[in-house]
Amino acid sequence: MKYNRPHAVASWGTQAKDWERGVDYQRLIQDRLKRAQDSVKANGLGAVLCFNFDNIRYLTGTHIGEWARDKFMRYAMAAADGPALLWDPAAPAKRIASPWIANHVQAPISTMQGGLPLNMGIQGDFARQIKKGMADLGISGKPIGIDIMELPMIRALEAEGIEVVDGQQAMLDAREVKTPDEIELLKLASSMVDATYVDIVKAIRPGTRENELVAIANDRLYRLGSERVECVNSVSGPRGRPHSHTFTDRIIQPGDMVFLDIMHSYNGYRTCYYRTFICGEPNKYQIEAYEKASKWISASIDMVRPGVTPDEIAAVWPNAEEFGYRNEAEAFLLQYGHGIGLSLWERPIISKRYHGQTRPLKEGMVFALETWCGAEDGSGAARIEEEVVVTKDSCQIITNFPSDRLISCGLPGCEVF
Repeated sequence: MKYNRPHAVASWGTQAKDWERGVDYQRLIQDRLKRAQDSVKANGLGAVLCFNFDNIRYLTGTHIGEWARDKFMRYAMAAADGPALLWDPAAPAKRIASPWIANHVQAPISTMQGGLPLNMGIQGDFARQIKKGMADLGISGKPIGIDIMELPMIRALEAEGIEVVDGQQAMLDAREVKTPDEIELLKLASSMVDATYVDIVKAIRPGTRENELVAIANDRLYRLGSERVECVNSVSGPRGRPHSHTFTDRIIQPGDMVFLDIMHSYNGYRTCYYRTFICGEPNKYQIEAYEKASKWISASIDMVRPGVTPDEIAAVWPNAEEFGYRNEAEAFLLQYGHGIGLSLWERPIISKRYHGQTRPLKEGMVFALETWCGAEDGSGAARIEEEVVVTKDSCQIITNFPSDRLISCGLPGCEVF
């Protein structure tokens, strides 16, 4: 089934050039900070203090590599006005590599996730550092919004008289509509997965293992310039029903349905991008499963336009019991939609499990829609996912590898051999 929506190809290359406009990275940095500052003001906060790596990047346009993502030893703060402040382990390097933050970067203070004992009082030093930062920004006495933080650090801020409130909603407000440069980067990230699926279909054949497909995807993406391959789901044959959400070393056999989800980031911008293939020729149950999954995702894509709510999109999908699950809780993530940007689960979230989402779609939102359907004979399942950009009156699809049919591969006489 072909979707009644235009595809949107990436307009520029992955490298900056003097002779072609491409992505304007300095504009990207400025636009993101401005949106965050507007959200701080709209939410009545003095500032946001962010430990989440994606929020830090959004505020400061800086990065230190994925090794530090879960270590809580790097943070940034932004008020409604003035510069963003960054505390970074590589402060001297940032002053050279990121001159727009050079006068506003310092070394951080961290307990190393509790690795340094609390009786050393490091959390108090941290709180006093933040209190001084708030004074420098002219927001002393105002509430500060936090996205995620270790509990001792929160308690230390409160001990310094700082009012701590939820800041993640303000950051999600800022990030839900993408700038033109963000949309371009999301297209480029998707185009890298388009290319990766060419290698995948050539490799699917009897004897190939699920983990080998994961290795092929990692190799191709890093060669194309990915900065992080977060996950590649590679699921074949009966492992697809129910969906196991991970790969093994299972050997692919003739007649197996094989689906993959490729999640990586290019310049911080992510993908979540399923495709399903068949090793050899499909049986009637496999064809029926793919056609149902295709019908469901097509119906949801046809709903996308400004003003439509997540609930209205989810309503076109079947109930959990109709595709073999006990309830919506256990079927969560199978008929699903989620915002994509610097992270994977931004706004909107679209699911029958979480009914009551009436916040309407806006032009410039980017999100993924994904469907799943198991083959009635238990031989596998179909999984399809498309990423879309909400346009003025419709949407554009930015995941361009063919999904209008179940592609046969791996044996003589197949479409791909």
